[in-house]
Amino acid sequence: MEGCRVVALSKTQENLDTLKESFPAVKTITNDITRWETTRRKVTEAGPYNCLVNNAGIAILEPFLEAKSESFDSVFNVNVKAMFNISQAVAQQMIEHNIKGTIVNVSSQASQAAFKDHAIYCASKGAVDMLSKTMALELGQYGIRVNCVNPTVVMTQMGRIGWADPVKSEPLLEQIPLGRFAEVDEVVDAILYLLSDKSSMVTGVTLPIDGGYLAR
Repeated sequence: MEGCRVVALSKTQENLDTLKESFPAVKTITNDITRWETTRRKVTEAGPYNCLVNNAGIAILEPFLEAKSESFDSVFNVNVKAMFNISQAVAQQMIEHNIKGTIVNVSSQASQAAFKDHAIYCASKGAVDMLSKTMALELGQYGIRVNCVNPTVVMTQMGRIGWADPVKSEPLLEQIPLGRFAEVDEVVDAILYLLSDKSSMVTGVTLPIDGGYLAR
């Protein structure tokens, strides 16, 4: 995968600036992915692509009986609808240019296991899994592969802050056979595998990166 032309799209300019400092060759695009037509235009203009990683996502945690309509819309607009839009635009370009491409969608172990106060988030990630399987079914005829990675808590900067409290983290860690959360590189390595020709016969899968949590 070395030497690839990389396009990064984000709503947060600061994050793109930081990425650009570390990797000057990356083309960055500032965009709110919930804006359907603008996103589609910007994504298409920067293409075509051989690979796509959909890793944008938000979580609004509310008890089921208190969950709000606007929370549902916000989570699904980012986690599902935007992913659908971007994937459709990219896949159409792949087909037009006869590119046998690969798409990896970042889902979650929460697509397959229920978590308290996560009704909307779990539902959105379940939708991501099934959207990905349907995409794999329909796009396979064009040589386009579509897969998911389904991590547990990942030790990003935000993850380390959010799960630093043992009162919160220990109950979940006790249910993970490997006894720890995922590191960023462990998720990245799985994504790179699914993007590469080393997984050329793999499509329509949901790959847990969860230390065995879903094996219970």
